[in-house]
Amino acid sequence: MTDTPRTLAEELRTRTDSGLVGLLRTRPDLFNPVPGDVTQLATRAGTRASVVRAVERLDRFVLQTAEALAVAPDPCPYGTLAALMAGDAGDAAVAAELPRAVAALRAQALVWGPDDRLRLVRTARELLTPSAAHPSPTGLGPTVAEATAGMSPGRLQEILAAAGLPTTHDPVSAVAALTALFSDRARMAALLDTAPAESVAVLDKLLWGPPYGGVTDRPAPHLQWLLDRGVLLPAGARNVVLPREAALHLRGGRAHHTPEPLPPALAPATERDPQLVDNAAASQAFTALATVEELLKEWDLGGPPVLRAGGLSVRDLKRTATALDTTEQLAAFWLELAYAAGLIASDGEADERYAATPSAEEWLQLPDHQRWAVLAAAWLPATRTPGVVGTADAKGRALAALGPHLDRSPAPEVRRRALTLLAGLPPGTSVPAAAVRARLRWERPLRGAGPGARAAAAPAGGSVPAAGADGAPAEDLRARLAQWALAEAELLGVTGRGALSAHGRALLGSEPEAADATAAETDAAAARAAALLAPLLPEPLDHVLLQADLTAVAPGPLRRPLAEALGVLADIESKGGATVYRFTPASVRRALDAGRSAAELQEFLSTHSRTPVPQPLAYLIDDVARRHGQLRIGAAAAYVRCDDDALLAEILADRRAAPLRLRRLAPTVLAAQTSPEQLLDGLRAMGYAPAAESAAGDVLIARADSYRTPPRTAPGPVPDGPPPPDRTLLEAAVRAIRAGDLAATAERKPVPAPAAAAGALPRTTSAETLATVQAAVLTQSALWIGYVNADGAASQRVIAPVRVEGGFVTAYDHTADEVRTYPLHRITGVAELADDAV
Repeated sequence: MTDTPRTLAEELRTRTDSGLVGLLRTRPDLFNPVPGDVTQLATRAGTRASVVRAVERLDRFVLQTAEALAVAPDPCPYGTLAALMAGDAGDAAVAAELPRAVAALRAQALVWGPDDRLRLVRTARELLTPSAAHPSPTGLGPTVAEATAGMSPGRLQEILAAAGLPTTHDPVSAVAALTALFSDRARMAALLDTAPAESVAVLDKLLWGPPYGGVTDRPAPHLQWLLDRGVLLPAGARNVVLPREAALHLRGGRAHHTPEPLPPALAPATERDPQLVDNAAASQAFTALATVEELLKEWDLGGPPVLRAGGLSVRDLKRTATALDTTEQLAAFWLELAYAAGLIASDGEADERYAATPSAEEWLQLPDHQRWAVLAAAWLPATRTPGVVGTADAKGRALAALGPHLDRSPAPEVRRRALTLLAGLPPGTSVPAAAVRARLRWERPLRGAGPGARAAAAPAGGSVPAAGADGAPAEDLRARLAQWALAEAELLGVTGRGALSAHGRALLGSEPEAADATAAETDAAAARAAALLAPLLPEPLDHVLLQADLTAVAPGPLRRPLAEALGVLADIESKGGATVYRFTPASVRRALDAGRSAAELQEFLSTHSRTPVPQPLAYLIDDVARRHGQLRIGAAAAYVRCDDDALLAEILADRRAAPLRLRRLAPTVLAAQTSPEQLLDGLRAMGYAPAAESAAGDVLIARADSYRTPPRTAPGPVPDGPPPPDRTLLEAAVRAIRAGDLAATAERKPVPAPAAAAGALPRTTSAETLATVQAAVLTQSALWIGYVNADGAASQRVIAPVRVEGGFVTAYDHTADEVRTYPLHRITGVAELADDAV
């Protein structure tokens, strides 16, 4: 092998193991399956799908560098590339950052070769090179040689004469002479000094692209002047193009209108007291817990039905939003958050409906900071995107909350990266969301759009992004993902007043950039964040303040048993920093129906109130309790039983009882032609307080049974391509590639035909194979073997035989880097290696 690599595979062979590990880490699609050797690795790295994915992950300046290489000579010296990026005037920032950009392209195997012969991988050049169908983001057109292909030799000589160049004897030299003229700054400037002002104005319009323009059959004199001298060349019947060399002269040698070597600054920055930020985030975290708890309470007896196509109907989403006292878009976020955490799911029954899961019961029993950790650990890696709820997909169908097609694979990367940018700021510092979006756009200008979309670029280097799954442009989707990530972080209490909180920093883990963090790592980081959040959350209270207007004020969050009991005895009237409960006859009756007596209710209130029980409230409880159960409802179809026959006579005389179709069976019994439930509701609507009774005559206690789904697993994120393997797997893969490369390239001793055919496995008879292997055991030498496994897959390997017995050979396999045993009948043949091959 020469010092200068002739192919990408040859350069990859010269890389260190750490260099190959870095390549596989940044381009994980090359890892699975593990390439058999370096040649396979290089081939796979040059495939279109892999190159497109790699180019999409370049930052703007590295991408601009690759685009400049696509319009540069191939191979391109580093000095030529620097001139294309910085221009004739030079640019200190570009000069300082260009080595990083070239190193990044080389590390990802998109560029190879030494600095004096940089080569862009062929597939990347095809993607980024300008053409009539796919203009380059640089705004440059074809070269003189490309634009004059097919032009008659006579016409070429006419152009040379008009440009003041001597004529030549062949088209090749004519094109070379014209190219040299356009590339020579002094001679080109002298030529354009003689051009009409209108001609210069035309060139100014085409300068930064698109380089194509239209002409008539009889061009104006100023256009004809440009056509005669080849400054504009034909590009069809009625189109002309500004050749690349001429455009570069007019641009001062710059390939890009505005090189962007440095990322946009995160500014303007607003500094706040970090403690205030943490307190604000903790307050919002507590609100998030209360909202999810309210959602679970709302669906305690079973939630709305599942649409046939999956998801929640628009009407049910509105009802849920009303119950949570929020907007429909925010309700979608809370629903998706609870779904991602495994707290709600569909029950899977024939009449499918949503409900809380058994995990929700466990979640409700956890301390507040641990409950927040569950939500945060589910939110950070989630790919389901509630922000697209209500929009239309590619087929025009509305996307429903909890429905299919809400996964957006880039969401976790964008979410984590947005928070990482905030983590890079001093504690308590916030920046506008637009600044974060601008930085993310610089870091991944093509992410989701693809080079094919970027190729349809705007004149000054802008792009026409591809459409996303929800019908929106992919670049716009990424910007919206960043906007939603920041808004959701604020709702969840990860940030406070736009700045990342201390527990938010802990949530990102020790390596904020690690978007491929495992579930265990995310859970551990969430637990550390929860420990920081715990002291900031309000301590649950065990008391309320009873007031004379039949209300109770909870000055803060209540302990769960107290909140649950008070929720039965009273109705929540308002929420906020303090929750107001109102006592009504219906709410008191609800508590009595649940099996509590008037004395127990009075004792409960006096125990948990910091103020005396007001007399109106005590009277209300006693009055409802006195009438509660005086009437008894049972099943006949239904009956009413009461010891007070005057009360039954009053009910019969009431016109409102007509729909119940009551009749007297005995002085103390009325029969009805309705169900007991309807009879209970009807009499309560008339102002009575009946109680249901069993067949034995005992009062039935009405406790609502919670409805839960069968055990459900929370939905897993949809990965954005293959996950990056850990370092142990990467190092093992590199060893396997090295060993496979050894087997493929090791020098072998001559073998008889046809085994010596290029690329063929060695072929020997069984006797020859056995004899050669036995000899290798004695001499402790290595062999090249052809092997067919049990699945019929053929491969070549380099082995060092150790023992031969029972029809098997035990050997150290250099390809797999381990000791293996091979059946002799599966070895197609053997060949000895050259003495210095291993």
